[in-house]
Amino acid sequence: MTNPFPPAFEERMRQRLGDQWNAFEQAHDTPTLTSIRINTKKNTVSHEEKIPWTASGYYLKERPSFTLDPAFHAGTYYVQEASSMFLEQALKQSVDLSQSLRVLDLCAAPGGKSTHLLSQISEDSLLVTNEVIRSRASVLSENIQKWGNPNVLVTNNDPEHFQRLTGYFDVIVVDAPCSGEGLFRKDAGAMQEWSPDNVALCAQRQRRILADVWPALKENGILIYCTCTFSEEENENNLAWLMSEQEAESIELNIDPAWGIETIRKEEAVGYRFYPHQVNGEGFFISVMRKKGQQQPVRTRAKKTFTGASKKITAQLNNWILQPERFRFIQQDDLLIMIPASRYEEMEFLSYQLHIVSKGTAIAEVKHEKLIPEHAFALSVYLNKENLKLIEVTLEQALAYLRKESLMLAEGERGFALVTYTNHPLGWVNLLGNRINNLYPSSWRIRMGS
Repeated sequence: MTNPFPPAFEERMRQRLGDQWNAFEQAHDTPTLTSIRINTKKNTVSHEEKIPWTASGYYLKERPSFTLDPAFHAGTYYVQEASSMFLEQALKQSVDLSQSLRVLDLCAAPGGKSTHLLSQISEDSLLVTNEVIRSRASVLSENIQKWGNPNVLVTNNDPEHFQRLTGYFDVIVVDAPCSGEGLFRKDAGAMQEWSPDNVALCAQRQRRILADVWPALKENGILIYCTCTFSEEENENNLAWLMSEQEAESIELNIDPAWGIETIRKEEAVGYRFYPHQVNGEGFFISVMRKKGQQQPVRTRAKKTFTGASKKITAQLNNWILQPERFRFIQQDDLLIMIPASRYEEMEFLSYQLHIVSKGTAIAEVKHEKLIPEHAFALSVYLNKENLKLIEVTLEQALAYLRKESLMLAEGERGFALVTYTNHPLGWVNLLGNRINNLYPSSWRIRMGS
């Protein structure tokens, strides 16, 4: 191997894998596969090799420069490791996705599983996507905005804070921080940081996270627990511990044998382990639990903290969005935000209970009685392009726009316009007659040359 395994890790894995060890070791000398998941609300492009356990995931023959692909910045797809897309099977086989659900993605950054959840749940469902580290929560918010759904709250809370919401969530996904053994092939740093002590520390942290968030799951609710590690301490041992501490049952999934996924049993717990020599993906573990114990649900009476937008502003916004009857508009200082009407009271309640990074879709800023469109709204799947001025650009112009460079477009015209590439919105410009203001967010701009 180019990078030798830590000796203690190799000893553990040799003992567990037996005659499969050589194949496991050789797999780590092969290149990692690049995979993407399509945003079906924005994109219908398919690729040659499909990932078998998800309807919208594909393997790519080679890794392109995603930074230099405007379609990536438009949120038409997400670059995600193939094994982790198995979340879709865990959901479909344990939850009625046609129902209106409350879903929590507890350890969500950078947003792969949250964007996947948004593509699976109904439009009337609500996703709370949380990240405890503030800087990572900002990255999470950016990726959620790119995906374009309004039925989501991005939060920055410790797991224990969700104990305020007893019995609230139908589904909780815990993609727990782990020792990262499944990432050794693609991340040499994970290998250098590995130690038996770190595995033990991670296992204890994971138990604290599970114990902290368990009260927030409703009776008969579904907990999906996953890691990117192989260790028993962090996976099946934690499941067995949870079942010994709480009234929970393990849900067995139907697995196609051709997928190469290994079923793991520990006492009454069942989980699924992905080895890189058996599947086309990285190391991963996932399991599904149902809460059987009684749980008194929290009362969701909200303090009236939202301020509705004026009728004049609402009338203008209604022209900008598709299906305006499905939404309500609130004004937070100078920011106008679109909230699903069916989840308005709940979002108001949660905004009082949690630390909110972003909610719904920011539409515009009110400045001197003028509405300046927000970048998040350009990426919304509810943007009504028919009532907006569009400027379709070339690849070269699109990359210049994403670098926040000055462009000469639509000379002599005035007003706000939406820049599109292959008909996918990238963001806004303000046309000023003899020049334009590029309104692409400074913190998002790309710095790579073409």
